[in-house]
Amino acid sequence: MAHRWLITGANGMVGTDLRDELARRGEDVVAVTKTDLDVTDAGAVAEIVRREKPTIIVNCAAYTKVDDAEKNEALANAINGSAVEHLAHAANDIDALLIHISTDFVFDGTKRTPYDIHDATAPLSAYGRSKLIGEQAATLARKHLIVRTAWLFGVNGPNFIEAIRNQVRKGNTNLRVVNDQRGRPTYTPHLANALIRLGMQDATGIAHYADEPECTWFDFAKAIVGDAANVEPVTSDQFPRPATRPAYSVLSTERYERLTGVRPESWEEGLREYLSLRA
Repeated sequence: MAHRWLITGANGMVGTDLRDELARRGEDVVAVTKTDLDVTDAGAVAEIVRREKPTIIVNCAAYTKVDDAEKNEALANAINGSAVEHLAHAANDIDALLIHISTDFVFDGTKRTPYDIHDATAPLSAYGRSKLIGEQAATLARKHLIVRTAWLFGVNGPNFIEAIRNQVRKGNTNLRVVNDQRGRPTYTPHLANALIRLGMQDATGIAHYADEPECTWFDFAKAIVGDAANVEPVTSDQFPRPATRPAYSVLSTERYERLTGVRPESWEEGLREYLSLRA
């Protein structure tokens, strides 16, 4: 069947790439930004969903300032949690599939093997707690798919690559980057394709998508700067942040691969494309 897609948060890093990829494929897509729609307003959410009648709603609206969430937990909970409940009820009104994007931060990072969709959640931060509330809210939609992802980078939003490159641009050629947090960086156009594949399959439940291979932030930084700077590995204790990060947040993409028949893409290829676009 032909799908009609509604994207919330359509001017963010994921939303922009998803909108562009759907348009490139000739899909019927309605993209709303946060100025078009306040996702925390239940009435406004219900109205736009009733008016547009999508078959798939992809929630790309999110509060993503991980450290700031420690001071603004109520706001994070409203955007990452309550808003998803409004979308779930609106989806039920028209029998749409709700695809909700979640995060590796719902895990505590104590495992040493990739996190499966069935693993227990135990967020360490306000951001992680708010995203878990969102996951629970998404399950109120009769047809829902929760897609957890990690370590996102793309040309349409602030990200780790630009943070590192900005240091080098300022003349800082001796960088200190944590080497005891391990995950899988993910290029947002790759995630957009993964979301479309899953949506086309009418997949439900939970799936994980992250690019391959796994690495540490130190490894990622070295790949970003090449010979332009010296990168020194440090521990998380040497680089304290307001929000605690999971030390190990490698996501198992086994169910995604089973559903789609496709292996995750390479973040190294994504990085090359990113650097060519942001040269």
